[in-house]
Amino acid sequence: MDRNPSPPPPSREEEEATGDCIGNTVYSKHWLFGVLSGLIQLVSPENTNSNSEEEEQQLGLDEEKENEICRVWDMSMDEDVALFLQEFNAPDIFMGVLTKSSCPRLREICMGILGNMACFQEICVSFSNDKNHGQVLLQCLYDSDPPTLLETSRLLLTCLSQTEVASVWVERIREYPPVYDNFCFIMSSSTNVDLLMKVGEIVDKLFDLDEKLMLEWIRKGAVTQPLDQPQEDSEEQRIFRIVPCLLEAAKQIRSEHPEGLEVYMHILQLLTTVDDGIQAIVQCPDTGQDTWNFLFDLVCHEFCQPDDPPIMLQEQKTVLASVFSVLSAIYASQAEQESLKIEKAYLPLVDSLTRVFKNMKHCQKKLESSVESNAEDTKKSDLTQDDFHLKILKDISCEFLSNIFPVLTKETVAQGLKEGLLNRQKCACALQNLLPVYSPVAKDFLKVLHEVDETLAGDLEEDFPSLKVQT
Repeated sequence: MDRNPSPPPPSREEEEATGDCIGNTVYSKHWLFGVLSGLIQLVSPENTNSNSEEEEQQLGLDEEKENEICRVWDMSMDEDVALFLQEFNAPDIFMGVLTKSSCPRLREICMGILGNMACFQEICVSFSNDKNHGQVLLQCLYDSDPPTLLETSRLLLTCLSQTEVASVWVERIREYPPVYDNFCFIMSSSTNVDLLMKVGEIVDKLFDLDEKLMLEWIRKGAVTQPLDQPQEDSEEQRIFRIVPCLLEAAKQIRSEHPEGLEVYMHILQLLTTVDDGIQAIVQCPDTGQDTWNFLFDLVCHEFCQPDDPPIMLQEQKTVLASVFSVLSAIYASQAEQESLKIEKAYLPLVDSLTRVFKNMKHCQKKLESSVESNAEDTKKSDLTQDDFHLKILKDISCEFLSNIFPVLTKETVAQGLKEGLLNRQKCACALQNLLPVYSPVAKDFLKVLHEVDETLAGDLEEDFPSLKVQT
């Protein structure tokens, strides 16, 4: 769970002196009341009126006060403490701080405490159903302080992850358009990887929960611009905003946190489930080409590389499934987008796909071996889940390969054999995975191969008798 590093807990001597513990904890009610009362004093009218906003930001928190409030932040991880804070109406106090204080550190801590409290269902439901709290939280997404923004995003994601109130937050966000603009700004300009990850998780969750909202955000970002053509032949095209923002965030995350790419790849995959989403990717030539180039580079130069242990595919299976799915969608739409330059990508993609198939076979054997051995430390549910995700990756990869094979010309196949991107082992691996669902594609490929290398084609027909051309 994302939170501030834990400050030292209160000493037992302090707690025993009060004799007033919260639930089964050693935390003192009296001490906590004192800290909350101090918070109220910090944002009381006489204090907020006496200092200008600039002075408050410069003054910040004194060390003792910060340590006390940080201790509450740490304590709020405990359910007994969180429920006690809820009973004492602490969320109202923290919301008062957020609306009245300009001290970045104080705002961050208060938002962090709320984020911890919201991890408990009862508190999350109560907090979410308060319209004023919802309004303040969404307005805090405009905070200029990255740590506060991160805690705000964490709280929002926690609320969206509670099924009882997720729809409340989706509707609230739909009715507050600035959220879209702010997320686009963060994704396109922030270099804070933790913040980008959290915002990406929120967008992913929103799109997964509500396709209508996803469509609204796709269309909201579209502006109409004239094409660079003679005036009499002038046409218009829609420039979609959402995809360049997602792509910029993904590039930033890739450079500093490659394993965090999965969330942004899944967002792109969600976009391809609707026509408007595909158009948002490919209709603008620059965006379509940039997206294709970025994803192509991932699968050909980063994931599932020749020197990677085959078992690494288990860690990469979900992100690879998303990447191949988006590439396949772009490929399927490229017939109408002649400006997309993807022809040179065919052979490297075939090479990457066959390597994925090879490693997948290794992983499946490992899974079968684990099931058979029935090892004590192996959970059957985990094995089933792994097998499920590998099957999804295989289905997506096979469909993508079945689209690529028909466009491999005699010249392309000859080039692939010469460069080692195609050989007997790789061709056999590809054909084995295409059969039996994509038999016509496999047969057509062998016909082309016969024109390039009769011996190799004959060997493959021996390996796969069902593909042998009847004479």
